[in-house]
Amino acid sequence: MKKTKTSYYCTSCGNETPQWYGRCPACGEWGTVEEQVSAPAKVPGKSAVTRAPKKLSQVAGGDEIRFTTGLGELDRVLGGGAVLGSLVLISGAPGIGKSTLLLQICSDLCRLRSVLYISGEESEKQLKMRALRLGIQTDSLLVLSETNLTQVIAIAQEQKPDVLIVDSIQTLYLEENTSAPGSISQVKECTMALMHLSKTCGITVFVVGHVNKDGAIAGPKVLEHMVDCVLYFEGDRNTSYRLLRAAKNRFGSTNEIGVFEMNDSGLVEVPNPSEMLLAGRPLGTPGTCVACAMEGSRPVLAEVQALVTRSSFQVPRRTTNGFDYNRANLLMAVVEKRGGIKLGLCDAYLNVIGGLYLEEPAADLPVVLAIASSYLDRAIRQDLCAIGEVGLTGELRAVSNLPQRLMELKRLGFTQCIIPRHGTAGIIAPDGMDLIRVKNIKEAMDAAL
Repeated sequence: MKKTKTSYYCTSCGNETPQWYGRCPACGEWGTVEEQVSAPAKVPGKSAVTRAPKKLSQVAGGDEIRFTTGLGELDRVLGGGAVLGSLVLISGAPGIGKSTLLLQICSDLCRLRSVLYISGEESEKQLKMRALRLGIQTDSLLVLSETNLTQVIAIAQEQKPDVLIVDSIQTLYLEENTSAPGSISQVKECTMALMHLSKTCGITVFVVGHVNKDGAIAGPKVLEHMVDCVLYFEGDRNTSYRLLRAAKNRFGSTNEIGVFEMNDSGLVEVPNPSEMLLAGRPLGTPGTCVACAMEGSRPVLAEVQALVTRSSFQVPRRTTNGFDYNRANLLMAVVEKRGGIKLGLCDAYLNVIGGLYLEEPAADLPVVLAIASSYLDRAIRQDLCAIGEVGLTGELRAVSNLPQRLMELKRLGFTQCIIPRHGTAGIIAPDGMDLIRVKNIKEAMDAAL
């Protein structure tokens, strides 16, 4: 019987230590060091060379082989479709719709390719019931309820499917590992085995991974480094809309997002998220402004709402949702210093409608105008949008992809747009749209309010 050893593993950075620490000595995170039991590593000896290195010029090139999954929004996030022989990790909170998403793509994949669906959380009968509810009717989909990864790999090597779906990685285990399923060592070794299967057999593998209470993938951080693509399926459980983001993609961009709507028949694609995010926008109400953000190659319009009220506390409250908290405080300081609006005795609340998170600097000016509109109790015109980055001196700076943003605004009926004067001399407004070029936030506030 092999002797086992006990070591401790940081779930945040993957650092391994011989003893437990309350704080990881490598990354400094608290409460992330967990125990794992594993067999002692063997000391490698001398072995004959079986593979010789090649010159880069001798390596065969060519583009990766892609195929469509049947869902345009998923193909967009993946970079144009799934890549043959890749390992894709789809993570998200329990019940958000990860299994529904993967079961829906099986209906289209089975028309041209063979698919094996491995479920460690549901039985075959439960999969059948869910397939009937989603309206999936195909006779070529292979399903199996199994948690032993050794059996799963043996079946995959025998059946040789084009696509393998594993739901979920936390339920699988290897017999050689004495740890419980879902532990750090089990998740790491099972993912390594699936990656080896994917690369050696050319099978495209989709793996479902749950997230913990902090929003990170349950398991070691090195799990994200092992796979080819990491997708986050996000959304508020109280709303019907879901966002699919790419946190890592070796075969495409990580800036694209996919938008879905959950209904009784499953997930429905939302090809035009701007209309969805602006639906129900209050007209003629102070404290709201429309922002245009670039999500990859697609411009997306979102409504920014601000509420500024007299504070009853000694220290005013600041709350943000869908926008960086520190960036919001910085913009409020610029508004007070350069815009002449006294926010020092006011509570300020900022919210981005629809669950979208605005990260790029182009959303600075809409946030500033929404705050000023709420403070002055003056409504911004419903056909006006604002685009621009705000500096600490109150100046406005140009942003990228401005023509694409303006075309999207024109398509949705906006007739005026406030843009920075600097760096936009060559920008031509679409037909029927007026561009208001300003130098600083003071001019922008005068033009909008």
